[in-house]
Amino acid sequence: MSEKISLDSSEKKSNIPTFVCTKKQRQPIVMIKIFSTDKVRELDKYTIQNEPISSIDLVERAATVFTSEFCRRYSKQTRIIVFAGQGNNGADALAIARMLTDAGYRVETYLFNPTMRLSDDCELNKQRLLHMEKIEFTEVVDDFVPPELEERDVVIDGLFGSGLNRPLTGGFAAMVRYINQSDATVVAIDIPSGLFGEDNRKNDPDAIIHADLTLTFGFPKLAFLLPENAEFVGEWKVLDILLHPEIIASTPTQFTLVTEEDIAAVFQPRNRFAYKGTFGHALLIAGSHGKMGAALLSAKACLRSGAGLLTVHIPGRGEQILQTAFPEAMVDLDQHQDHFSSVSGIKAYSSIAIGPGLGQHPDSVKALEQLLQVVEKPLVIDADALNLIAANKDLLKRIPPRSILTPHPKEFDRIAGESTNSYERLKKAQAFATDHQLCVVLKGAYTAICTATGNVYFNNCGNPGMATAGSGDVLTGIILALLAQGLEPETAAVSGVFLHGTAGDLAAVYRSEESMIASDITDMLGKAFKQIK
Repeated sequence: MSEKISLDSSEKKSNIPTFVCTKKQRQPIVMIKIFSTDKVRELDKYTIQNEPISSIDLVERAATVFTSEFCRRYSKQTRIIVFAGQGNNGADALAIARMLTDAGYRVETYLFNPTMRLSDDCELNKQRLLHMEKIEFTEVVDDFVPPELEERDVVIDGLFGSGLNRPLTGGFAAMVRYINQSDATVVAIDIPSGLFGEDNRKNDPDAIIHADLTLTFGFPKLAFLLPENAEFVGEWKVLDILLHPEIIASTPTQFTLVTEEDIAAVFQPRNRFAYKGTFGHALLIAGSHGKMGAALLSAKACLRSGAGLLTVHIPGRGEQILQTAFPEAMVDLDQHQDHFSSVSGIKAYSSIAIGPGLGQHPDSVKALEQLLQVVEKPLVIDADALNLIAANKDLLKRIPPRSILTPHPKEFDRIAGESTNSYERLKKAQAFATDHQLCVVLKGAYTAICTATGNVYFNNCGNPGMATAGSGDVLTGIILALLAQGLEPETAAVSGVFLHGTAGDLAAVYRSEESMIASDITDMLGKAFKQIK
């Protein structure tokens, strides 16, 4: 028998950009916007006033697309338990319960109403549900014995929506814990109950629903893209509820999600009369004793991504390795046999990247400083070059504007300071990019490309198989190649990350996530170009 959950009196009171494709072709790219939860409420309000559509009919629209997606995933033999709250998320839940009942599902619905105050839409949908035949409906106003939840059941979570701004406590927190402790599948309406839409640093993780699937309305929530929230959100999918296109287009946001259609606009057909010089001459400064593989991985990715010419500056000991393994690349030998110590003649190159396998020898610090003193165009800075900068922060102010830094979280923390979670790190990266007029590619499951203008572009492809040695070296080579071909730095970073992720997804299909190595990503770049275009 389930334990009784009390909704006490204290509970009743407390729980209520665009960027351009190339220098020659300035075609704007419009992406999926990510709005704050406050902005989404404004979009809802504008849609209601200007479509026009009543609030209850907008709820009906949302419930309809949710129900359609739900029916596509779960059979009618599934026992459905709907938990609805007092607000508009509860209104959605009650409408969904009615529609699923109409569709032939067995649905048990529990409406939590401890204050005896429902939103207007929630009250209306409660009455609509009560007018149906063969419903199983319970309104909870005080103590509650929850239903037994089994592994074959599906719970639909409609307790709280995206408007929540403080942690759940009391009976609602106990209800969340009860659901989380069960073996039932949990599907959240719009956002898992208890989760804030953006910043969850002051939230209580024990009072947030752990959804297996979140079906969200209109736009992804920023919180969905941050790793610490993955256990709450599960798989997520955006459902279009046809909010007014005029207000969507005119409402600014710094956060966007990149789509394949956006990147397809970047990769234009090549001119029949082009030659290798048309597509740029890239310089890659990489490699050290024991780390020549990083230089090789990055070099191959660069030429596979379309650069016309590539010179790799490596220590003398690496010449035979690179020339034998990759004859398509030219070699410029460092004065030192084992590490980076100097570079010259850089003005001839269309783009320059530095870092893969570079090592952190004191000579390399001086050589990097020398490079930064003479280079006049944006660089791609990765791996050990980032670590050298982290250890010598005076080098930061010498980096050319709009250079592309490609740190993983720990590398970024070394440069910008420790962060308590990924939301704080994201905001720090956004400010860092603006303050230093750089482009920061903060690598992760949804890699965030932070630009000098304050915009952040999230990548939506790639997989855990790409968490393998050398994957970042491949990304550096890709971005270097796109920069060499004349793309603006921000566009090269965004499209390079997407191309890298797409190739990784293709490699996972061919090799599996577990078996994938970095060179598999490079091997799939050709197919990735074809898929995107």
